[in-house]
Amino acid sequence: MGPLKNFKIVEMAGIGPGQFAGMLMADMGASLVRVARPGYAGVGLNLAPRFDLMNRSRPTIEVDLKTKKGTALVLDLCADADAIFEGFRPGVMERLGLGPEECMARNPKLVYGRMTGWGQSGPLAAAVGHDPNYIALAGVYASIGEKGGAPVYPLNLAGDMGGGGAYLVMGLLAALLEAGKSGQGQVVDAAMTDGAASLLTSTHGLLAAGMWQEERGSNILDGGAPFVGTYRTRDDRYVAIAPLERRFFKALLKRVGLDDIDPAIQYVQSEWDGLHRRLAEVFQTRTRDEWCAILEGTDTCFAPVLGLREAMQHPHNKARQTFVEVEGIPQPAPAPRFSRTRSEISRAAGPVEPDLYQVLKQWGASGKVLQSLR
Repeated sequence: MGPLKNFKIVEMAGIGPGQFAGMLMADMGASLVRVARPGYAGVGLNLAPRFDLMNRSRPTIEVDLKTKKGTALVLDLCADADAIFEGFRPGVMERLGLGPEECMARNPKLVYGRMTGWGQSGPLAAAVGHDPNYIALAGVYASIGEKGGAPVYPLNLAGDMGGGGAYLVMGLLAALLEAGKSGQGQVVDAAMTDGAASLLTSTHGLLAAGMWQEERGSNILDGGAPFVGTYRTRDDRYVAIAPLERRFFKALLKRVGLDDIDPAIQYVQSEWDGLHRRLAEVFQTRTRDEWCAILEGTDTCFAPVLGLREAMQHPHNKARQTFVEVEGIPQPAPAPRFSRTRSEISRAAGPVEPDLYQVLKQWGASGKVLQSLR
């Protein structure tokens, strides 16, 4: 019953950003079918299918795209679908006879999503790469890390998931909205370098205004400011603070017992080293949980730094059911939330479905397609 109910989408199976995009739309109620090549090994980590959680909420079928029969099936699905998306290098789908021209000839209203690292054009378009390469070229990688230290890799969140999958979903949904009015589909070129760069828009504004230094750990939002970052506690755990506004910074100083510090020095960079030392010293006087008792829920912009398993047990996350369990596997719940058309995990991640006919019947394939499968 999610907001994307009745939208039919074909997902050409891949890993990372496209996989994440498929999960987001399937959780929101779209009818997706993942088309995988025979023997497709997925993430390549010898991961059992039930743990490949981004494959949840939709079935996977095997189709040999190197055969005319396999190509014809996907083209038939495009005739019935609202959108198709793929994550191959530029030119691969064209060589299979499944490029935008062929697919949209079967359905002029079809939205065709393309997920790559470098984009469909440019001197690097055909080069191989992964998330670290894309965020490096976008300027993200160089911006994260301690002052004087090496760049720190922020998981594969800024490229694969944020700049990639999330932007692909945004592009597909925008194109679907437009197609609903114009009756015409279009190609969505989603590149992780583009998306990761887009995530840095506010940082570029600060850079242009002379308010951002390119040296890591020297700015307000990169760990340079003593009032935005993490501090070690007495039990060798960490807490995170971020009182950017003066009133919140003043409240923090009072609650941690540093009310001898003038809040007016907050944005005086020459005072930052001394302020950082004072905060580090005071946070070392108590355990993380003791600081939670003092600061959590107050106007100090505070949170404990939790591990993955700890996060699932935090009272706030439990109250909101931010994490759910599906067939014995804890995992993040669908996001965002809708007041009327609720998203849900409609099925657990699992292996390839052997019954092609039943899968495509449930997906909403036409009678012509189903008859050909018979």
